[in-house]
Amino acid sequence: KPDPRVLGPVADERDGKVRLWLPPQLQYRSFHDGDGPPVFLSDGTRLPGRPDGMASFPGPNRNQSWLVRNHEINAPGPAFGPTAPGPADAPYDPMAQGGTTTMLVTHTGEVLESFTSLNGTQMNCSGGKMPWGAWITCEETVNGPDVGADFTRVSNVPLQQRHGYIFEVPASGKSDRQPVRRAGRFAHEAAAYSPTDAAIYLTEDNFGFPSGFYRYTPPVDPMVAGHLADGGVLEMLRVVGTPNAHLEAAQTNGVTYPVDWVRILDPDPSFDYTPGQPAPTTNNAAISYVGDQGRLENAAHFSRLEGATFAQGEVWFTSTQGGGAAETGPQPSTGYGRGRGQIWSYNPTTATLTCRFQSPGATVLDFPDNITSRGADGTIVICEDGGGDNYIRALTAQSTLFDIALNRLHFSAAPPAPAVPNAPRYGEEFAGAAFSPDNRTLFVNIQALLGVTFAIWGRWDRLGL
Repeated sequence: KPDPRVLGPVADERDGKVRLWLPPQLQYRSFHDGDGPPVFLSDGTRLPGRPDGMASFPGPNRNQSWLVRNHEINAPGPAFGPTAPGPADAPYDPMAQGGTTTMLVTHTGEVLESFTSLNGTQMNCSGGKMPWGAWITCEETVNGPDVGADFTRVSNVPLQQRHGYIFEVPASGKSDRQPVRRAGRFAHEAAAYSPTDAAIYLTEDNFGFPSGFYRYTPPVDPMVAGHLADGGVLEMLRVVGTPNAHLEAAQTNGVTYPVDWVRILDPDPSFDYTPGQPAPTTNNAAISYVGDQGRLENAAHFSRLEGATFAQGEVWFTSTQGGGAAETGPQPSTGYGRGRGQIWSYNPTTATLTCRFQSPGATVLDFPDNITSRGADGTIVICEDGGGDNYIRALTAQSTLFDIALNRLHFSAAPPAPAVPNAPRYGEEFAGAAFSPDNRTLFVNIQALLGVTFAIWGRWDRLGL
């Protein structure tokens, strides 16, 4: 019998092409593929690129799911949206190109319905599935008319709103386009709800600077209110007895730290500017403003915090470049962190932080990003965002890794310039892994300008999932 954990080429049920390598007991279908003719949603929206974080919710029938999917698009430009917009379709910022799209799909990847559910936001990276039936989407930026150009060097003058917030999107509906401002204006990445303390835990991916791990406590439990309310308290994690602990540095698997939290007094900054002119506040100053408040109170340093999920009573999250030598200052060109990645978990009952796994090298685990979980055995599913071959991997409760999928995309025969026909796309990252409510199908994106979404199903039990 074939080894259930050895990957090999598997043909896409859509057209017979090989886009993924999988274990022999899994199959898949791709959909909403940007590498081909333009794709239009049911409401006439032209499908945006760069699909990233995603969540799956129960559909109207047993074999259907609602998927809410981010589009991580930066730079000012006209917001995407339906061809015949109604009052509920007005973008948060008419000159921002990111947002979310929502699809009703079968568990074998056939799209039944699709529409714009949030538009006018920027760099919607990851987020979090909320148990009251909503997706929290996160802007990984602090762009706005009050902030200077970011790493793209594109002027922010055309923007009409400040960015750097989280937004709520109902599972099968449309966002009200209102940011949760007291949850902070910083380079948000992901969110996870903890029922233990009715708090939202937030990761920050501040590429060239230290990142923080945050807790937002809303004024009322969202499980009672049915939504995430603004007006709460934002805090940042601190290691007890170790001022400004360098947790981006190499750790021992299983090491545990006692932690507490410092309050962020000004979570929603705005900066002086003159409309129509470049803002005097630099992007570097703005993107570190919230985190610097915590670090003045000795909050911990992390490297590029990305995916987050609540599992087994703890909040699990990734540190994409953690695990090397301690940093001595900002690293704007290479990213803050000298390792290949760490997996952490925070226990809100014991107020302890544990390093669950640190990559010993790129061939084992390379730049972990979005994560999710399946079942009750404590296994965490990890999307890689490395520079070479990118995998979906699984981390067991015993801290062992095994592979689930390998990116084997190629460009089509007639790609847009300057791509080379049939050139490999192996370096494009997996993102947005989310199991269907019945745990039978794993939905996942490959995040790129010409992105694509997959439904993967089969005998997960033979993998130990």
